[in-house]
Amino acid sequence: MKSFCKSELKPRVINDFRNEIVDRNIFKKFGEMGIFGPTIKGYGCLGESYKTYGLIAKEIEYIDSGYRSMFSVQSSLVMNPIFNYGNKKLKEKYLPKLCSGDYIGCFGLTEPDHGSNPSSMSTNAILDGDNYILNGSKTWISNSPIADVFIIWAKYEDTIRGFILDRNMNGITTPKIDGKLSLRTSVTGMIMMDDVKVPKENILDVYGMKGPFSCLNNARLGISFGVLGSSEFCFETALEYSQNRELFNSPLSEKQLLQMKLANMSTEWNLAFLSCLHVADLVDRQKADPTMISLIKRNSAGKALEISRVC
Repeated sequence: MKSFCKSELKPRVINDFRNEIVDRNIFKKFGEMGIFGPTIKGYGCLGESYKTYGLIAKEIEYIDSGYRSMFSVQSSLVMNPIFNYGNKKLKEKYLPKLCSGDYIGCFGLTEPDHGSNPSSMSTNAILDGDNYILNGSKTWISNSPIADVFIIWAKYEDTIRGFILDRNMNGITTPKIDGKLSLRTSVTGMIMMDDVKVPKENILDVYGMKGPFSCLNNARLGISFGVLGSSEFCFETALEYSQNRELFNSPLSEKQLLQMKLANMSTEWNLAFLSCLHVADLVDRQKADPTMISLIKRNSAGKALEISRVC
């Protein structure tokens, strides 16, 4: 995975970031590697551990956070709910093509007026014969402008349900959000739904906020590893610079102040990484609590930011 990222992603990342280029071929290359939905058994997926998932995310984010976002959304937020809550027909229809990168998926939860309070969402579904009719809007949705498959969370009667929508359904528009300052290699947009007719069998078998939150927990675990990849690159770059840059006839790496900073960063990085490995093991053994994932994501992100700034 490391060699793939350095040979396929690193040569293009500066141009992709500067020009907001998002290439569907990256999804195909990920698919050829077989890394999408790595914890899923069957349907062409690896059937590996969450530790493996985390390590894949770390190597991708070593190059760029936007590329890791593509991987995380496809794996945790699209393939995961289909595998866990979809019927056999839905799994067979979508998972192989999502695994291969032929299909691109997105996850529609966040709304313009209910970003951090998804339980107050306005998007709604009503049953009309053999179809559900969906109306509403989602925003800040990774992959949506190029997505073929949409996981949409909507209010239905007195609860929240998940639905699988196809790009070819009438009433779906996905405008792009331009001019981002970060994650520019990953496209972000909206999902606008105007009387979208969704077959009854496309509903996911989960009720309430358990559905989206279980998906987000899986994604957060990958992010906990991923951000450490970004800071790992920063650390290695600073270390290499300090060894090659001379100041008053000696390399910077011989200065005790710099050595202390490097030692502190290395210590904090390794503590964060070990925490991720430990929680991933607990998840694989089904002994983890969701709060553990929240804690290590906060810890990893905070330490990664501090390490990157010091570097």
